[in-house]
Amino acid sequence: MYIDIIEDDKVFNRIIEHSLKLNDSFEVRTFFNATDFFKNISVNTNIVTLDLGLPDASGNEVLKNIKRFNPDIDVIVISGQDKVSTAVQLLKEGAYDYITKDENIKERLLHSVNNILKHKTLKDELSNLKNVISEKYEFQHAIIGESKAIKDIFLLIEKAIKVPNINVSIYGDTGTGKELIAKTIHFSSPRKNKPFIAVNMGAIPSELVESELFGHEKGAFTGAIITKKGRFEEAEAGTIFLDEIGEMSLDLQVKLLRVIQEREITRVGGNKTIKINTRIITATNKELAEEVKLGKFREDLYYRLLGLPIKLPSLKERKGDIILLCNHFLKLFCDDNQLKPMRFTADAKKKLLNYSFPGNVRELKAIVELAAVMTNNPEISEEHIMFNSVQNNEDMFNQDLTLKEYNERIIIHYLKKHNNNILVVAQKLDIGKSTIYNLLKKMKDNTLLI
Repeated sequence: MYIDIIEDDKVFNRIIEHSLKLNDSFEVRTFFNATDFFKNISVNTNIVTLDLGLPDASGNEVLKNIKRFNPDIDVIVISGQDKVSTAVQLLKEGAYDYITKDENIKERLLHSVNNILKHKTLKDELSNLKNVISEKYEFQHAIIGESKAIKDIFLLIEKAIKVPNINVSIYGDTGTGKELIAKTIHFSSPRKNKPFIAVNMGAIPSELVESELFGHEKGAFTGAIITKKGRFEEAEAGTIFLDEIGEMSLDLQVKLLRVIQEREITRVGGNKTIKINTRIITATNKELAEEVKLGKFREDLYYRLLGLPIKLPSLKERKGDIILLCNHFLKLFCDDNQLKPMRFTADAKKKLLNYSFPGNVRELKAIVELAAVMTNNPEISEEHIMFNSVQNNEDMFNQDLTLKEYNERIIIHYLKKHNNNILVVAQKLDIGKSTIYNLLKKMKDNTLLI
């Protein structure tokens, strides 16, 4: 910590210097006038103690010039006058504290410096945290995939990052990572140091949605005991992410349309308009264009929100990324739980590749984590890969298979259900036993994946 003292009184100069040098971590320099100080001002200086009654300049001018040189330098004003009006004015102009020259100067000075240190530590921690978050959500790190489908998404994300004022609309099935995409866009854009506020439109009671988004004034309704900012105000200069936008009522759609058009909001129960500078990113698993045709979503709002549309592929549309994602989630899970590294066996990979994941990436992650828990050794094999049986049966009919392949899947399902009793399965399906034997031989030759 580098501290400069500007004090023309030799006694007080020495007192301040002695008090500060009690802390070995402080590098202290002393000056008796403003001219010498500004000749030697340093970019490393963190704190300046400033006497108001200097012989060659007014304390107010010195304060302003210090702040012009570096606004991050904290200035503690030290004066022989105990004038409240003077203190208030200097604090308004950027002074950190105002201390009078009396018998308590040492204690008050050290207390003020310690507060600056605490504040600086918190500021550094916050800055580091923001950097960590920004790195986490850089799309090269946050979104895993090498398939053409996901690389096309990368190109759209790059465009959204470069144009921070365009709205973005994200469409995708449940579990495809819509919020992850929204966070990646925000934390990689020039707005990254401002708030990211996520709102799930389907999770807020209808009577509270307007207050939640736009805030309310004290007394606006029963229970409104204080004035409350809405999510749009909280997201000022940053990004508001409206998830499940298709769940918004028509009445609220009208109000949101006005907010987008006028770039201002009015709190519930208030008359004052509040200007906003907030990027809007929306997400839905509904086809909003179809909702417009059905009269469930306003056409004018649809086009206002559309901005840059990003349609996320389902996991079955990016099969080439499945094993890549599996390995990524497995490593994360092992690291988070202090487990030794694990790997998937060939048969486990085949089973994963043959499943279409109706729950998409979210389901894949859950399956991988459960498999890591179920195995008792570093290898995850086929029996550790568990699918929900209902989803699995539905999943089979979501695949583009030939009639012959569907027949084989049905036979395999019945074999599993009846403990490989070929006679029972043949009777249940009304087929010859030879059909089942031929299928089993084919499976043994590894020409059919199950």
